[in-house]
Amino acid sequence: MINPIENIIGQEKVKLTLQKIITSGKISHAFLFRGYEGVGKEDAAIKFAQAIVFNSKLSDEKKQLYISQIGKLTEPFIKYIFPLPRGKNETDDDRPYEKLKEEELDLIQEELNKKSLNHFYKIQIPKANFIKINSIREINHFVSLSYEESLKRIILISDAHLMNEPSQNALLKNLEEPPPNIIFILSTNYPERLKSTVISRCWNITFQPLNNYEVAKVLHEKFDIDSALADKIAVLSNGSVTQALKIINYGLEELKDKTIKVLRYSFGKKYYSAFKEFENFSKESDTEYFELIISLLIHWLNDFYKYRTNSGELIFKDYIETFEKFYLRYPNIDLLPLANRLDEISSRLKNNINLNLAISNIISEISSVIPAK
Repeated sequence: MINPIENIIGQEKVKLTLQKIITSGKISHAFLFRGYEGVGKEDAAIKFAQAIVFNSKLSDEKKQLYISQIGKLTEPFIKYIFPLPRGKNETDDDRPYEKLKEEELDLIQEELNKKSLNHFYKIQIPKANFIKINSIREINHFVSLSYEESLKRIILISDAHLMNEPSQNALLKNLEEPPPNIIFILSTNYPERLKSTVISRCWNITFQPLNNYEVAKVLHEKFDIDSALADKIAVLSNGSVTQALKIINYGLEELKDKTIKVLRYSFGKKYYSAFKEFENFSKESDTEYFELIISLLIHWLNDFYKYRTNSGELIFKDYIETFEKFYLRYPNIDLLPLANRLDEISSRLKNNINLNLAISNIISEISSVIPAK
């Protein structure tokens, strides 16, 4: 049997830290796994739970059974808490699944099955916008389930930032008086949305973006993406498997074409035409699509610098004529400060900035770098 921690993709510092914690025998009762979405935080949490079993004194037969069941997210071996929809007439005293419709329960089970087979898979359930307080209260039931007394168990809270204040307060009681042999792992890409009292009671472990090879490896091995496409998408992923999957979902060539049109109209100060390119998804408040376009705009700007300095492979190499024409007209222009400003606008989207305002800012920033005639 191989130590499950060795199977974590990338995250070498995290792997070293987790192994040291297990070897020391002094495992904290709570961890905060923080970092960008799609870098393997939950996969690492599950493998950490498996590694605790691997390093135990159980028989090999029991180790294999427990490790397998943890991988399948089976209680009482591990508890996986994630956002759920609220049922009709549901109260906080109801159990989390009690008032949900049969079709909702079927979908949740289907999503859990996908997650159990691929720990990088992101569960998607309509109207599941927050972690309910009754999901946190259900921890008491989990703690009461029979298990090996000498082993510690993991409670993994996905998207922990989606706990509202009552849910965080309920969790805080468990963190202040932790149940014996229970380890809480909160996974989040927005730690700033958690109460400081929750954060202070957790051992913070920061995850870094994956490199291109690691992203491509996950795409190919976990999502059955063709290797050539996986390599191409990984370069645009910013180290996030989630970002890579979004690009695949929307279509790489469509996104590139949209990016070129936005640049062409914005550089030409054709504000109405540029705004029209955003119109379809701005009506739907599709910030996800908008963030991808901003990311590709930044990649084009960086590509222009590479083209001008002959210093690297271009992501937009299929659009080489756009660099040639732009360079002939503006040979001395510096677009890197613009890339930084677009990145700042993208960051503000996470704080619920008005989408139409963000679009206007993007177009204005791009057009402003072109000297007036």
